[in-house]
Amino acid sequence: MNKELAYWVATSAIPGVGSATFNYLLRYFKRLQKFWEAPDEKVNKLKLDAKTREAIIGFRQKVDPKIYLQAVYERGIKVVSLLDRDYPANLRQISDAPPVLYYKGSLLPQDDLAIAVVGARYATVYGRQVTEGLVLELVNAGLTIISGLARGIDSIAHRAAIDAGGRTIAVLGSGVDLIYPPENKSLAEKIVQNGAVVSEFPLGFPSVPSNFPARNRIISGLSLGVLVTEAAVDSGSLITAGCAAEQGREVFAVPGPVNIERKQRQQETRNQKLETKNLTKEERKILELLDGQSKHIDIIVRESGLEIDKVSAALSMMEIRGFVKNYGLGMWET
Repeated sequence: MNKELAYWVATSAIPGVGSATFNYLLRYFKRLQKFWEAPDEKVNKLKLDAKTREAIIGFRQKVDPKIYLQAVYERGIKVVSLLDRDYPANLRQISDAPPVLYYKGSLLPQDDLAIAVVGARYATVYGRQVTEGLVLELVNAGLTIISGLARGIDSIAHRAAIDAGGRTIAVLGSGVDLIYPPENKSLAEKIVQNGAVVSEFPLGFPSVPSNFPARNRIISGLSLGVLVTEAAVDSGSLITAGCAAEQGREVFAVPGPVNIERKQRQQETRNQKLETKNLTKEERKILELLDGQSKHIDIIVRESGLEIDKVSAALSMMEIRGFVKNYGLGMWET
């Protein structure tokens, strides 16, 4: 039994105490029980900013580490720290390994043989098909699938792993009690039955953009390599790939559709006929945005600057006239 676990968990839950501050406290006090028992005067002498020192003192006054850990357990949530032998071996190897992981489900030794699958939030039909096919092969080879439970490729990868009878682990950018996006709550429940939902963030910690770079290093850290599908230039998927490279992990990328050149030629021919097809200004803009690609209607709305009802109506008319195809789930393609 790890006698320090309650103190590790409580320390990791202090607002403003990230991995760097946590490790500083551990180096300074050697044991975190001593940190919790130290007088406020000693805390005020620590080489930390005033706001962090105030947060530490205030949190220690309100929280008993053992009661806090018990409350975590009572919510059906498990915790593992770097002191524990069952802490994920791959993650332990990275330089900024999270001191504590909260999780629901199970973390097994076989999960050390894992690959992360990440990619676009608005996946094309091609991206979905390729991801599902690759995940099936990876699961059949005995690999656990790691991803971030985000919309798009992440969700597709988790579902494909479960459908193939494999294990999958979702890494959150929030506490494990706050599933985001909310529509993935049922998927998260299935993941718990076939792997684990994990996070370094304490319970009740919200999902905010600043959390995701930290989340992404865990996705790659749990894995032997990262497979990226349809990642945008400024996407979180490329941040994950960057983390993987820094951690010495393999990085794999799915190439674009092999038929993209044919589609582009078709588009050029279609563009030459636009003047004779009496397209509206909105229809022309949408056709130019698709440009031989598959895009979600939300992306089309954002890139066109048009209202969603106008985009929806235009797409419907263009489908009737043979300019676009509706692949379902909001995906459109020329």
